[in-house]
Amino acid sequence: MRKQSIGLLLISMLGGWMMSSSANANLNSRLTVEINGLRNQKGTLCFSLFSNEQGFPNRSDRAVASRCVAAKEASVSVIFDRLVPGNYAVAVIHDANDDGKLNIGFLGIPKEGFGFSRNPKIGIGAPSFQDTAILVAGESSIQIELNYLL
Repeated sequence: MRKQSIGLLLISMLGGWMMSSSANANLNSRLTVEINGLRNQKGTLCFSLFSNEQGFPNRSDRAVASRCVAAKEASVSVIFDRLVPGNYAVAVIHDANDDGKLNIGFLGIPKEGFGFSRNPKIGIGAPSFQDTAILVAGESSIQIELNYLL
């Protein structure tokens, strides 16, 4: 009876360790995002990483990860790591005046730089999650070209 209990305990512990290890193995993808076309080195670049259309592209509170970095270099990049493999979309703004938002002018046209993964053509309104989504599995990297409309 005692041997059976110890055997069940060992099996249970091993099963828990295997599930824990496989859960961690799922968090092994990494996305490097590089920015091109930075107009100046003022302010901050803020990146939001989304795993679905919920809140995309302007609700960073719904993003799976967000990063802001100083726009002090001509070439800026950020890394999102420990990601589950899957589809993601990135939205980035160049918050040149550091007020924490994308400033807009007449008719809602952005006054500051912005960009998206897959560099979709900018029309009226923001692109959809589907138009900007990329597959992230293992090591992935993308380049985003900033847009300045004003």
